[in-house]
Amino acid sequence: MVASSKVIKVGPWGGHGGNPWDDGPHRGVRSITVTYGRFLESMRVEYVDRNGRPVLGEKHGGGTGRSLSYKIELDFPCEFLTGVSGCYRAAHGGSPPVVRSLTFETSRGTVHGPFGDADADGVPFAYPMEGGVVVGFTGRSGWHIDALGLYVAALRAETLRDVLQERGLTAYRSFVYGVGDGAARHHDKKKPFEWCYK
Repeated sequence: MVASSKVIKVGPWGGHGGNPWDDGPHRGVRSITVTYGRFLESMRVEYVDRNGRPVLGEKHGGGTGRSLSYKIELDFPCEFLTGVSGCYRAAHGGSPPVVRSLTFETSRGTVHGPFGDADADGVPFAYPMEGGVVVGFTGRSGWHIDALGLYVAALRAETLRDVLQERGLTAYRSFVYGVGDGAARHHDKKKPFEWCYK
């Protein structure tokens, strides 16, 4: 399965502080690095483009020397980001809302988080996906992550064109014709175009 090229934008959840940013849609997510304390302070996402190459997004938000940091690494294209949830509320009395906590879930059922103050009273949000994946992020940020939105795509069956784009003609020939070092490995109890999806 691969992410469809047709995407929808959902959210954002949070406040109107900070400046808007938009990483745009990609083919998938390889890693997410978050810094956090009582709030989500920053995030930076590494994506995969349509040709299978890594694309490192900009860092959004701030952080301090006391911030905690965590890097989520996904085994793309065998693992996808399939759910994002959290809550938002004012950082201080009278200030605009910011994202207080975030949790990420993958297609393998792995849950990362919560990052931030998950016990804080706030407005909860969640976007679990059945048959869909997160392929990009958008939002607002200043000193914190003020708001967060998602680009979401449906999963679809992998095609020959996807195989050629990501793995190249040599990988395709070794898979179909049994030529090359990886041929035996690809044929072990797996159907064409599905060898890396579990």
